[in-house]
Amino acid sequence: LDRVSTLTYDTLGFGEFDDFPETSEPVWILGKEFNALTEKEDILSHVTSRLWFTYRKNFPPIGGTGPTSDTGWGCMLRCGQMILGEALVRRHLGRDWRWVRSQSQREDYISILNAFLDKKDGYYSLHQIAQMGVGEGKSIGQWYGPNTVAQVLKKLAVFDSWSRLTVHVAMDNTVVIEEIKRLCMPWLDYGGAACVDLQGGMPEPNGCLEGACALAEEETALWKPLLLLIPLRLGLSDINEAYIETLKQCFQLPQSLGVIGGKPNHAHYFIGYVGEELIYLDPHTTQPAVEPCEDSQVPDDTYHCQHPPCRMHICEIDPSIAVGFFCRTEDDFDDWCMRFRKVLYDVSSKGYKYRRLSIHLSTKPLFRTVRDFSDSDRLERFFDSEDEEFEILSL
Repeated sequence: LDRVSTLTYDTLGFGEFDDFPETSEPVWILGKEFNALTEKEDILSHVTSRLWFTYRKNFPPIGGTGPTSDTGWGCMLRCGQMILGEALVRRHLGRDWRWVRSQSQREDYISILNAFLDKKDGYYSLHQIAQMGVGEGKSIGQWYGPNTVAQVLKKLAVFDSWSRLTVHVAMDNTVVIEEIKRLCMPWLDYGGAACVDLQGGMPEPNGCLEGACALAEEETALWKPLLLLIPLRLGLSDINEAYIETLKQCFQLPQSLGVIGGKPNHAHYFIGYVGEELIYLDPHTTQPAVEPCEDSQVPDDTYHCQHPPCRMHICEIDPSIAVGFFCRTEDDFDDWCMRFRKVLYDVSSKGYKYRRLSIHLSTKPLFRTVRDFSDSDRLERFFDSEDEEFEILSL
């Protein structure tokens, strides 16, 4: 595993990290564009404001008798926490929220951090992720892949009644639009209309009024905010370079939550790119576990990366990744579908040099094998058979 590459927080120095490059090329971080020559401070503030979850030590034993540190095995779990943490920040604090060191903390921010503290009762703690992973066939202390951590986060989100996220993992490289809308608006019937009581009452979500009433005063009253995770494999042992352009454009979408992936047994949370380099947060730093203060405040300096972000050439990334997006409202999701279609169309129009994460609109959702293909489709899919495709299906 990656124990040899682990740093300790006590010895971590700014000199160990390259400064951000002076370049005229645009910098894209989680759907925002920056100029490295004139907005360097804004870039670093934006990166520092992201939640940074790393290895920890001296926390309560997982399961009562298990590990007290995740050094060497927990990096993908921490990356899963980071992409989910970004979704919760968007959900409760907004995408323009910024962290300022030593500033008084907002209550919602404290609640988010508490959900990730290394203790058994945190919604998204390492303890919960590791123990829920047993149901996915992963023993405690075993390394996760992107898909496994996505599935675990989906299961854990069900218990978070405060955030009320819909976490959807798009399997088989397929996004079915109406399936997601049903999940995010469970009080609608299959035809897309509200299940209105014959007495003229409010729509009932799955036969229960509680869910709809809980959100009645919010912007998200008719939509449970969506965390969409799309596991992909963009090659065999190495990333197919034909996919790089599409992957880079994913970071430009305003709904982008970044990508979890990295190298074999060495995970990172990728938040953007500049030129041909990916920008990422690295969980491979071991820090002491954190306990809340008596006034319920959380010492949070170690939950924000306060040095320039790490970078690596995009060709070095392992082809097995999961791409994340957050859609706070139905309009956000519709906008994502429109933008993603355009991204894939633009890449396809550039010719054979680029390969899209394929998009197909179909009237036969979920049954891809019965869709009629033209002869050219068959040939394209034959020569494409070694790589995964990505579809958006519309009913």
